Amino acid sequence: MSNQEPLLKVEHLCQYFKAGNFVTKAVDDVSFDIKKGEVFGLVGESGCGKTTTGRSIIKLYNITSGNVIFKGQRISAGTQSYKDAIKAAREEMKTADGARKAELEEFIKAQKEEIKSAQHDNKTVDKKLVTQIQMIFQDPIASLDPRMTVREIISEGLVIQGEKDKKVIDQKVYEMLELVGLVPEHASRYPHEFSGGQRQRIGVARSIIMNPELIIADEPVSALDVSVQAQVINLLNELRERFGLTLLFIAHDLSVVKYFSDRIGVMYFGKMVEMADSDELFAHPLHPYTKSLLSAIPLPDPIYERQRKRITYNPLAEHDYTVDKPSFREVRPGHFVQCNEAEYQKIMAELNGK
Repeated sequence: MSNQEPLLKVEHLCQYFKAGNFVTKAVDDVSFDIKKGEVFGLVGESGCGKTTTGRSIIKLYNITSGNVIFKGQRISAGTQSYKDAIKAAREEMKTADGARKAELEEFIKAQKEEIKSAQHDNKTVDKKLVTQIQMIFQDPIASLDPRMTVREIISEGLVIQGEKDKKVIDQKVYEMLELVGLVPEHASRYPHEFSGGQRQRIGVARSIIMNPELIIADEPVSALDVSVQAQVINLLNELRERFGLTLLFIAHDLSVVKYFSDRIGVMYFGKMVEMADSDELFAHPLHPYTKSLLSAIPLPDPIYERQRKRITYNPLAEHDYTVDKPSFREVRPGHFVQCNEAEYQKIMAELNGK
């Protein structure tokens, strides 16, 4: 798997939301890739930017900066970083000498070309390629139209793509319903007639019918009871094996993520702070926030629970980034941590001492 070309590549993704003069950096400079057939888990507390990352990848938002590359083609490109670079270069030109001015003019010209290229790619993106990415939404109630029957909900993508044969549509809908553990008779019912777990299965069927290569599962079990959570996770596992699906699995339940994911990325306040193989991350968490998250996992063991110590993460106390700014660094093969030079040396000393 490590030698494969990534199916999805996310490069320096930024998603900012502006309200008046206030800018919210929901996702700030996040990079990762997902290989074909892999499950990549994205974890972090509520509001850290996990869902926004997923929605940006599937083009529900126009990204602010960065690139999203799927199957070797750029499907989303942001331009704000190029505009900021041009603005900074023009400021520097005011005090620069002749030779430096010429360099800056060339730089500005190159950034303008990048903006043109990004705008061109956004306009001419292959829509059929984008439909090979599908999403299972977090809320099984809000994500289904209450005025549409289950048949209409599941077949909507096929109809949009031009399928008009009613028999073909019905056959595919019934096939999908049986695949996710429902029955063909459910096709004529409305979402309010189903339980939460059944609604989520309808959401899974809606995404699978499009024959996607990548599914973004946005906390697909967080709104469900524990017993139903297990059923939906097992269903996703079966579908993954049957269709060779690749998944971006977004969750904040670390126990579920460990069971289900090959690699895990940890997000905090819009930034990726650590990324590693699932076993490696749980065995050797290196970022203080990851350690804090893992310390919060309860175990059904009263003796362990009595001794378990919660680690509190306070970024102001843990890091001093006033002078030495952090970057995403590889500390072990495939294990990345957000740290500055001083923290990097400390981590390397800790790893070499083990």
